[in-house]
Amino acid sequence: MEIYLCDMHRTPAILTALALTLASTATAAAATPPARPPAATQQLEVTLTAVAGAMAPTTGTAGPGGTVWIGERAGLVRILEEGGLSEPVLDLTAEISTDGEGGLLGMVFDEAFEHFYVSFTDLNGDTTIVEYPVVDGELQLESRRTLLTQEQPFSNHNGGHLAIGPDGMLYIGLGDGGSSGDPLDNGQNLDTLLGKLLRIDPTGGEAEGEPYAIPPDNPFVTDPAARDEIWAYGLRNPWRFSFDAATGDLWIADVGQNTREEINWADAASPGGENYGWNRMEGTLPFNGEEPADHVPPVFEYDNDGARCAITGGHVYRGDAIPQLHGSYLFSDFCDGTIRALQIQDGAIVGELNLGVNAGNVVSFVQGPDLELYALNIGLIIGTVFRIDPVPVTD
Repeated sequence: MEIYLCDMHRTPAILTALALTLASTATAAAATPPARPPAATQQLEVTLTAVAGAMAPTTGTAGPGGTVWIGERAGLVRILEEGGLSEPVLDLTAEISTDGEGGLLGMVFDEAFEHFYVSFTDLNGDTTIVEYPVVDGELQLESRRTLLTQEQPFSNHNGGHLAIGPDGMLYIGLGDGGSSGDPLDNGQNLDTLLGKLLRIDPTGGEAEGEPYAIPPDNPFVTDPAARDEIWAYGLRNPWRFSFDAATGDLWIADVGQNTREEINWADAASPGGENYGWNRMEGTLPFNGEEPADHVPPVFEYDNDGARCAITGGHVYRGDAIPQLHGSYLFSDFCDGTIRALQIQDGAIVGELNLGVNAGNVVSFVQGPDLELYALNIGLIIGTVFRIDPVPVTD
């Protein structure tokens, strides 16, 4: 069996053991997006510190009390402790399918650590998002409720990432539903949640008995032909998105089909509604039909050359340990494993950095409560949680 983090027809045969196909999978922004950096790649070295082993770690989030929570693909959630991971604080293994790109794919706490949100593929292979109340840092398992279920027509391109925006809303990334080339044309169809970034108020519907509420300023609430939950569309498989902890800007890494891997950006002041182009466009290249008039092109892209096959999005670094990286957006690629960073100055991308480390099959980045970053290597059998640290100073 093979690990697949990109489309099956372009996965290196040397990756063997655990079947995983997670990341096979971008109204203009309110401000001018950053420009693509120069082709030359600069060097800035960091180091990777292995802080824990895990069974196929896929996702993580900052937790209550200054903790870091790690989710394993099969459905176990553990807390990062000194020397490794805790015993499971949540066990969803009886409810999760790991067929295709399935598994535990996303999780996040709200800002007050009063609710915990989890995204996974259920036993039917469909996306399920649930909420657990949190009291004194502990999940109230008996009070769980389901927020959203989305049927998945194929077993790949699930997306599944979750994030809380600067506005306190829950953002949900969903891929185009799978297969290859978006045969159902979901990316450009506003009448489906697939191929979209969603924005919901997860607790706002409780008084009316609804699982969630639609924020009244969502971009398509007045369009009867569009789903109200949609914030942005034209996405293939948004395999990790994040909000800059300092500016609120949105960064979306979208996995390409055969040719281009792309990073999309939206200013924090954007009202939403961006069309990132899929499946008419793959990055800045035509894919199927004409370029949409409202296409928002990626701010960065790179060729899928076999060595790199599927982008894994990260975060803008806002920690204190590596001052030279402050304000740079970190990302990697599942097949290549090199951790890289885009330098940003005055709202524009001015360069690309190779950080001189390789974390292997990187499936996710995690931002800790101190804003330091971790990289998750899913591994062949046992994966690794790496902390990104400065190179030690030697005399």
